[in-house]
Amino acid sequence: MSSTTPDAPRPLSSTPVLRTALVWGGIVTVVLLMIGAVVGFLVGGGPGLGSALAGVAVSAIFLAVTATSILVANRWYGDALYVPIFFGIVLGGWLLKLILFIVAIAVLRGQDWVDLVVFYVALVVSVLASLAVDVVVLMRMRVPSASDVMLPTDPEAGDRRA
Repeated sequence: MSSTTPDAPRPLSSTPVLRTALVWGGIVTVVLLMIGAVVGFLVGGGPGLGSALAGVAVSAIFLAVTATSILVANRWYGDALYVPIFFGIVLGGWLLKLILFIVAIAVLRGQDWVDLVVFYVALVVSVLASLAVDVVVLMRMRVPSASDVMLPTDPEAGDRRA
């Protein structure tokens, strides 16, 4: 028997998926930072090293913002204002990412220590690796297609609750 009341919201099924994606994304980011540092240094010396690290870091930060914003927004699940809160937080995160990306590119573009080719390649490789992690995590998670549906316990009661 469950210790929760019938009206208490259950945790969303997306929460473990997003947490797993963030953990594996962090692991892949650390690996890419190490590989990027070596390859960037071999290709472009000091500027290549810094550019590779910056490219991977920018990608990791921006890709983690969406999953993190969804996890934060899911804390209001069950609240009457859940939908506007959810979309406000997620869309606010996307807007923040857009502004920060423009600022990051504007600041990094004029730096002497940035090798734009190494930065771009590191950024693209990091984004592709993060997308691959997301696909693998989503494919391996066993979440039913109607996971957050709560059925009535008494078929005669229909949608009524005591």
